[in-house]
Amino acid sequence: MSPPGDTPLLAARLRAQLLSGPPAAGPVEVAERLLAVQAQDPLGARLAVRARGAGLTVASVEHALTQERTLVISWLCRGTLHLVRSEDYPWLHALTAPRRRTGVLRRLTALGVGAAAAQRGVNTIERSLTAAGPMTREQLRLRLDSAGVPTQGQALVHLLNLASQRGLIVRGPMIGADHAYALVRDWLGPQPTVDREGALGELARRYLAGHAPAGDRDLAWWSGLALRDARAGLSAIASDFHRRSDGLFEPTPRQRSLRLPPPRLLGPFDPVLLGWRSRRLIVGDHASVVTSNGLFRPIALVRGRAVATWAMPSGRVTLAPFDELAKSDSAALEAEARDVARYLAAR
Repeated sequence: MSPPGDTPLLAARLRAQLLSGPPAAGPVEVAERLLAVQAQDPLGARLAVRARGAGLTVASVEHALTQERTLVISWLCRGTLHLVRSEDYPWLHALTAPRRRTGVLRRLTALGVGAAAAQRGVNTIERSLTAAGPMTREQLRLRLDSAGVPTQGQALVHLLNLASQRGLIVRGPMIGADHAYALVRDWLGPQPTVDREGALGELARRYLAGHAPAGDRDLAWWSGLALRDARAGLSAIASDFHRRSDGLFEPTPRQRSLRLPPPRLLGPFDPVLLGWRSRRLIVGDHASVVTSNGLFRPIALVRGRAVATWAMPSGRVTLAPFDELAKSDSAALEAEARDVARYLAAR
């Protein structure tokens, strides 16, 4: 477990994450504060919204994605799917996509999809969505198979990723239980020209809003950008933030006497596990239980620390505590479990 001296840092970060203090009014406000919520696990992104709002339902996320178009999911930070505000998509994509395109092509080649086939695949995806509008992954697979483009294994995912990195597609509306893909120009409209220097400053400002206190290496790791870019962004907004003696940046004026959040259930791949280079503040000595083989399990927080993992094997939350829990903490987590069920049931 992290030493007691780290508690003020932990409390400040968890407040920045909307896990203490006033809750968010809706899913768009969660995305505004956190900037980008990892969404490779669809349930995880939706549970991240629940933990940071009050009285929300999963239907509010679906509505923002499908009807309002105020939220969108695409491959962004670290080349991973993230939930973001639609208005933040253009500049986040402009910053993060260039570093990922070569890697996606390299991965496709390793999967037996050469450059010519990959380009044919991207063209097929664009033509299909132009003609038919939003389509699910399996619908696009059929179109790609008909065009003779390999889709076996992970090839289909990487073809969709490549089309995303080229700025052609995003995940648009929900079609039943499936999240369909749509053309950026159709779903979000014409995209603005992005000033890279200004975008780096906005990245740093918004990252710190949801993660401070944090450092330049935290920002570089979280965004997937080069350290020099993270430092350039932080330098551009230096007058708005205080740099601590440990090198971390925090808002000016600083908030003091912050409280740790009440017990919380957080979903898989929650932002508190992915916001900084080190997650030891949260998981302590339980890293191998919480994370393994690239998977981040749902966790229970008590006084800001992970005390259990949890699952819903039969539609009910089942806790796996690391140690015996106090009765008051167990009762609080049971109330959280009921709220998780309420949130997910309201589709």
